[in-house]
Amino acid sequence: MPAKIRVIGLTGGVASGKSSAALFFADRGIPVIDADQLARDAVLPGTPALEQIVTLFGAEVLTDDGMLDRKRLGALIFSDPQKRRQLEGILHPEIRRLAQEQIALAAAAGHRRLIYMAPLLIEAGATDRVDDIWVITVRPEVQLERLMRRDGISKIQAQNIIDSQMPLAEKERYGSVVIDNNETIAKTQILLETIWARETGNSNE
Repeated sequence: MPAKIRVIGLTGGVASGKSSAALFFADRGIPVIDADQLARDAVLPGTPALEQIVTLFGAEVLTDDGMLDRKRLGALIFSDPQKRRQLEGILHPEIRRLAQEQIALAAAAGHRRLIYMAPLLIEAGATDRVDDIWVITVRPEVQLERLMRRDGISKIQAQNIIDSQMPLAEKERYGSVVIDNNETIAKTQILLETIWARETGNSNE
């Protein structure tokens, strides 16, 4: 039986730098599970989750090639909390199952630690999937500017996206480790090196 693996939940807001931080760990051979990718895998053609979604919302949520049309589905649930909860009731158990499979594989391969990157880790009530929560954060004005630049959108559009999420200042309260990503990539890299050395006791993993 594989030894227990320590699962570190990495979360933050849009354009806060989660993916860059995850890449730092992946480059060092640490397994990284991307919850967003699991959500996409959960609704691939032929999956039970996609069949349930079609039953609930109708075939109009499918593209011509049988894939889930996320934009159309998003429009259907945007202003309907009940439908959103129904969708979450379909997706979340399947995402959990896929995550558990990947965690078990990493443990069986001998890994002692794993990063579970999930933007909605806290909001989705998925904190029980992880042993620890690390929050990557930036100041509001930095987040706004980075999101505008990354997605090529207006200030109003970017602010609306940010306002739809849990404020980073609130997420920080859940984190045992808070990663400040306000500065340059190089400075954040140094900070991550320090955090990881403390986590591993300077061991090579």
